[in-house]
Amino acid sequence: MARTYDFTSIMDRHNMDSIAVDHAPGGETRPGFDRIPMWVADMNFPTAPTIQEEIIRRAQHPAFGYFLPTDEYYDSIIGWQSRRNHVEGLKKENIGYENGVLGGAVSAVKVLCSRGDNILLHSPTYIGFTHCLTDNGFHIVHSPLKQDAQGVWRMDYEDMEKKIVENHIHAAILCSPHNPCGRVWEREELEQAMAVYERHQVYVISDEIWSDLILEGHHHIPTQSVSAYAHDHTAAMYAPSKTFNLAGLIGSYHIVYDPWLNDRIQKESSITYYNSMNVLSMHALIGAYQPEGEEWLSQLLAVLSSNAAWAYDYICAHFQGVTLARPQGTYMLFLDCTEWCAAHHVEMDELLKRGVEVGVIWQDGRPFHGGHSIRMNLALPHSRVMEAFRRLDQYVFNAKQ
Repeated sequence: MARTYDFTSIMDRHNMDSIAVDHAPGGETRPGFDRIPMWVADMNFPTAPTIQEEIIRRAQHPAFGYFLPTDEYYDSIIGWQSRRNHVEGLKKENIGYENGVLGGAVSAVKVLCSRGDNILLHSPTYIGFTHCLTDNGFHIVHSPLKQDAQGVWRMDYEDMEKKIVENHIHAAILCSPHNPCGRVWEREELEQAMAVYERHQVYVISDEIWSDLILEGHHHIPTQSVSAYAHDHTAAMYAPSKTFNLAGLIGSYHIVYDPWLNDRIQKESSITYYNSMNVLSMHALIGAYQPEGEEWLSQLLAVLSSNAAWAYDYICAHFQGVTLARPQGTYMLFLDCTEWCAAHHVEMDELLKRGVEVGVIWQDGRPFHGGHSIRMNLALPHSRVMEAFRRLDQYVFNAKQ
């Protein structure tokens, strides 16, 4: 009989090393309103019990000396990728540890490009990419995603090709599923994108950290699976951290099939001497990628799908002038408040402030190249989601003047 996990209790995270609740941005909240963390991308749910059990089991042994990743670690990744993403033929030598997806992306870019080179990214753009690439001396060229008549975000292949040619681009970062737009790319879309990259011999760093968090009715397609070129010219980045809320433990991994590229990325990652696995993060991954972790994830996805569907419908019905795409993956919403701000003569800073004043701690979408946008985290109990939107309805978007 399958175990039922708790996604309804409100977990107290104060004074437990949580950026989400103890270091939230945005100013003061008025008396009488508690603060609902809906900004940084971590979850307000207890993680899968097998993770704690595996960490505790290892921590009961009193030695924590030098170690190497075990076969169980690699086998856990290979099994997980096979079951979740139908990846076959993955071997231990194709997998490399990374302290984080962003660090792995930078290592790959350093192998493929010289400092000062241009890197192609879609916009809106995850703020982490902006910082890590520019901080390391690379220039970002944006190819804007476009929304179709149904509001679905689409890649503009002509614009991608134009930007690649004009800017002499040799590497691109693909976010799949897309953060912050929540788009889950279909196989045909990835095939077309990779065809563009192949025509110009562009290598791809595919950030697939959100690949387990796919909402009902959608499926993740690994970028490396869509063509022979994609298989050999893509460095894919994964981690259990988004799926199981393990960011504080640190631990990601790359999958690279081409031996030359894999060797060079491994070497580049090792140069700093900081890209070393923590023994407890290794055991956390082993605990996460067990059958019980998969059952926990299945129940989580039902909760996230319900939250996303409810929030989308509520916004469309109640917040005139606020638009968004129907979420397909991740647990983030990306709101476009352009029309609302214009109609009410309210600037973005003021809008964000009004939400925080009533305890809705949301995130400014402008650093994501989203114009009048706000990013919102839905990975919290449904009762908290409903309360947050009730406050936004009563005190922010439809407040009586």
